[in-house]
Amino acid sequence: MPNRRSVITGIGLVNALGIGKDACFDAMLNGAIGIKPTVAFSAKDFPCQLAGEAPEVKMNQMVPKSHRKSVKLMSRDIEMAVLAADAAMQDSKLNTRANNPEGPIDIDPTRSGVIIGAGSMCCDLAELSQAVSTSLTDGVFDLKKWGAGGMESLTPLWLLKYLPNMLSCHVSIIYDLQGPSNCITCGESSGLMSIGEAHRQIARGKADMILAGGAESKVNAMCVMRMCLKKFINTSSNDTPEKASRPFDSDSKGMISAEGGAIVILEDREKATARGAKIYGEITGFASSFNQSLDSTDLFIPEIDCQGTRTAIENALAMAGITAKDLDLVVPHGCGVPAYDKAEAKALETVLKDALDVPVLATKSRFGLAGAGASAIDAVIAITAMERGIIPATLNCEKPIDGCKLNFTNKGNVTRTIKHVLITSVSMGGQTSAMVISKTE
Repeated sequence: MPNRRSVITGIGLVNALGIGKDACFDAMLNGAIGIKPTVAFSAKDFPCQLAGEAPEVKMNQMVPKSHRKSVKLMSRDIEMAVLAADAAMQDSKLNTRANNPEGPIDIDPTRSGVIIGAGSMCCDLAELSQAVSTSLTDGVFDLKKWGAGGMESLTPLWLLKYLPNMLSCHVSIIYDLQGPSNCITCGESSGLMSIGEAHRQIARGKADMILAGGAESKVNAMCVMRMCLKKFINTSSNDTPEKASRPFDSDSKGMISAEGGAIVILEDREKATARGAKIYGEITGFASSFNQSLDSTDLFIPEIDCQGTRTAIENALAMAGITAKDLDLVVPHGCGVPAYDKAEAKALETVLKDALDVPVLATKSRFGLAGAGASAIDAVIAITAMERGIIPATLNCEKPIDGCKLNFTNKGNVTRTIKHVLITSVSMGGQTSAMVISKTE
């Protein structure tokens, strides 16, 4: 069986701090926070009125002319994926049918694929309102009326905006990627797991190039209300948005919903080297597991077992052939929900042991939790820190939770040569993953 090495040759990102890795990373270095009062919908009657919203973009102006009719079938989640993929492709300098429709291209479409993590895509309430209003009997939703006529108010292609596989579908069509195509839906771990699966596909010889990552928008009325009802979200900081998201901090009151996504381009190392590609790093370790004890109905319970998280981290380090002492940076999930952060911190402390001085960058205080896009965004930030040799400050972690001993970069930006970085992700449903990315010689 082939065991090829996969390297990262392009990275793209979109979130509340901007579009493109450099825009986001520069904003982080300058202390920016993208969490603000919600604009996407009227949140004045919601317990939480804050969100990390990405910039608005006219999608029909940035996709190829041949694909513009499809823009009307793009939900916000799909837009995040397409924007991140566009930024990654531009960064990679690859010629594809999207940017060179008549000329030579740098890829074999049949050996090129796409794997993008997606979340629970919420429908636009404006689209549903007319259909629902015609399906009421004495003010109560009537399923028979919905089947008999209410659904006719929706466009026949309506569902194509909200199927999770459509993120990968749109990206594969735009760039004519005819190889492996997949969609992973494992909560906040989806992005990192998609990158890990892409790495495995290349290692097995099933593809030469794959776009991988995750994207999601949790900034809509249905999603925010769900988070409020489940008590995941911070409802007490509407007047202080810059302090609302506090990963691993003892004063944290919950997460903040956000939107965004990130895509990395993975290539077979030999082929990337042959075309003279810029190589950011190499995936050297990846593992996933499950935290059996996570209870999504009560995230403020005193104790959550973190065995699954420890297992994923230990296996990723073992695959990379390194120990915790070899790490130069850790980018954890750090969602801001106290019970989750406490469990993740405990897992990291257990694995790091004698390497607790390694810098830890918690990112969600900057732009909130973007669901399936969150772990992919963290991966891109980690890669950019490796490229530049500087780690942005961790904000809003002034009193680490329960005496946590992790070395958060809460004193300011840290200049450091980074050879190995660990990224971890813990989904609210229990799925967890860990990845080691290493600098190539």
